[in-house]
Amino acid sequence: MTQKLIIIGAGMATGRALEHLLDADGDFDVTLFNTEPRGNYNRIMLSPVLSGEKTYEEIVTHTPEWYEENGVTCRFGEKISQIDRAAKTVTADNGDVLPYDKLLFGTGSNPFIIPLPGHDLEGVIAYRDLEDTQRMMGLGKGNKCVVIGGGLLGLEAAAGMAARGVDVTVIHIMPHLMERQLDEAAGYLLRKALVDKNITVKCSANSKEILGENGKVKALLLDDGTELPCDLLVMAVGIRPNTQLAADTGLAVGKGIHVDDQMRTSDDDILAVGECVEHDGAIFGLVAPLYDQAKVVAKTLLGEDAAFVQKELSTKLKVTGCDLFSAGDFAEGEGREDIVFRDPARGVYRRLVIEGNCIIGAVMYGDTADSNWFFGLIRDKTDIADMRDTLIFGPAYQGGGASDPLSAVAALPRDAEICGCNGICKGQIEDAIAAGSTDLAAIRATTKASGSCGTCTGLVEQVLAVTLGDDFVIPAAATVCGCTDMTHEDVRRMIKSRALKSMPAVWQECGWKTSCGCHVCRPALNFYLLADWPLEYQDDPQSRFINERKHANIQKDGTFSVVPRMWGGITTPDELRAIADAADKFAVPTVKVTGGQRIDLLGVKGEDLPAIWDDLNKAGMVSGHAYSKGLRTVKTCVGTDHCRFGTQDSTGLGIKLEKTLWGSWTPHKLKLGVSGCPRNCAEATCKDIGVICVDSGYQISIGGAAGMDVRETEFLCQVTTEEEVIDVIKAVTQSYRENAKYLDRIYKWMAKVGLEWIQEQVADLENRAALAARFDLSQTIYRKDPWAQHVQKAETYQPLANLSLEAAE
Repeated sequence: MTQKLIIIGAGMATGRALEHLLDADGDFDVTLFNTEPRGNYNRIMLSPVLSGEKTYEEIVTHTPEWYEENGVTCRFGEKISQIDRAAKTVTADNGDVLPYDKLLFGTGSNPFIIPLPGHDLEGVIAYRDLEDTQRMMGLGKGNKCVVIGGGLLGLEAAAGMAARGVDVTVIHIMPHLMERQLDEAAGYLLRKALVDKNITVKCSANSKEILGENGKVKALLLDDGTELPCDLLVMAVGIRPNTQLAADTGLAVGKGIHVDDQMRTSDDDILAVGECVEHDGAIFGLVAPLYDQAKVVAKTLLGEDAAFVQKELSTKLKVTGCDLFSAGDFAEGEGREDIVFRDPARGVYRRLVIEGNCIIGAVMYGDTADSNWFFGLIRDKTDIADMRDTLIFGPAYQGGGASDPLSAVAALPRDAEICGCNGICKGQIEDAIAAGSTDLAAIRATTKASGSCGTCTGLVEQVLAVTLGDDFVIPAAATVCGCTDMTHEDVRRMIKSRALKSMPAVWQECGWKTSCGCHVCRPALNFYLLADWPLEYQDDPQSRFINERKHANIQKDGTFSVVPRMWGGITTPDELRAIADAADKFAVPTVKVTGGQRIDLLGVKGEDLPAIWDDLNKAGMVSGHAYSKGLRTVKTCVGTDHCRFGTQDSTGLGIKLEKTLWGSWTPHKLKLGVSGCPRNCAEATCKDIGVICVDSGYQISIGGAAGMDVRETEFLCQVTTEEEVIDVIKAVTQSYRENAKYLDRIYKWMAKVGLEWIQEQVADLENRAALAARFDLSQTIYRKDPWAQHVQKAETYQPLANLSLEAAE
């Protein structure tokens, strides 16, 4: 039987509860009231709207079409004036009386307004909803604003207006900013960052009176006599649960509306969720517990068993572009010790509070990549005695490893929380990936991870990268990254036209917003500079992705995959013995033949990498670069040596190609195949570059792929000799390097420039020779065996100028 459900308040908590009800196909006739003239939107994202990074439309979570499609009757812009619990009816402010079977309160909270003289002047506002945001967006250069409150909302309001050119002053009564989330040292760093953004900050400042003129705000007077002129005054000093309607209805109310573990109020037919509730003496302002409540209240309405349990919470925030994290108890006390790390030059600060060999509190500023790991140690009360010496440096340093974000993410257990807002752990994201959600948008749609405040977006992308490996590429934006407004094409054009030969030169000449780049743009810039200026530019290993820095593929458990090179897929008994010995010596759990005709040693510990490389090097083997944005493999069939259908020596040609191209770097991975006849046993027609041997010579095709996007190659040209094959492929590879966007496979580049253009590049013999010569030059300078260099602790790349095809073996 259909039940009539009336919901009061279209906020984030009731919106999530409604989603759960609809997902469970609950039989409810839903009427939704909201005092705002609109439905549910992500209030957490009002700050990006204020700063201009997002529009209101981008933060709407439930559109009018969504409500209509799901049969929700919307009464937006209307209030409930009265509730008759005996008759089980509500009365709208227009006099309409509606019956209910169940009633859900989601009345949220009200901003606290300090009762200073003048608080009712025009131009004194809170920072709570879209109207407040729009009021602040009306200010610009030449306007002055005072923000009272140095908490999260106040600082976001200040930063958003400062980004619009407003002269902003923040007043905070406490000695340092965000005192509930940060200790004094982190608060100092935050204040310094705000000042650098032209925001005036006054701590230990007490407001005395709001001054006005003609009924409008004119200035804020402090108790020391300081007068701060302003066109707008924003109060962001806290919130209080909105309980008035519940109290008028006769429900049990304290600090909030009293609810039990099932989110029922003192009336079993009336439930409550969100910032308006009080559960076991606690009220709630963060979104994570509100979403937990929403799940429980939906189950209660559906007649299912569920209980809301208060969890230990961490706070991970991004304030004005600064990453912050705090969890647990970080106050000083007897029997407690501090471990502190400071890097003033980078603006990084970490403090751990230790008691009885357990972390009981943590504060991080500037670099919060390891926050989930630290929070897990706090939550699980992990004994940290054995890792105390390296504890402050995070999970990547446990066991002596070097710091690497993906290593840390790979080492996280499946129950490690990734998205605090929605309570999504690593295992849930991995399961969603296994079920087909292979990009950020799909993960967000299926799990809601990164869909609320957005601070975990990078962490979710890292889980995707660890799980999917090369199949995951961070989606390309219109610009290279947030550091610049320029596209990849713009940057490449500037590097060439202005002869920019270093990253600082690019940052300076191209007007980079961040003077040292980020993890997205640095690898791209490193590649572009290397491709355009191989003689003048020095490759920066720290600007490469983790696998290229580690010279091995990271696996989901934090171990690594080691693949020695086998030229053209050919090996020897001695090489096989060396691989077997290495597998035994280092207890390699899995030895697998890959689809590229190589042998993969899976599960190698990070600390064992240099030693296993050394053993394989001594057996005459070099890195297979199975991790690189460069040549991976050249797959071959046996050709004329053994096959009765073979038309040419496909194995020999494949070996020559691999020895020519090995160690090269390209915008993305590069795979080749050489088949000895049109039967195509080496699957050359689904490689980046493929060669089919025929009686009259060699057919070369490009633009294939066999991953998530399966594509057949397209015919490039036919030649008659092996030397021509090698020259054409060197020319194509060099043209790809000089013109493609970083992280575009050949087929994506081909779609942009056109197959005919590439054909013209290699058909012109003079141009082909020039491209091949430039390729040879770069190989002469930079081709190297990273395994050998790492073992030798070489600090710079060693030229391999005299490396012949034979010597390369």
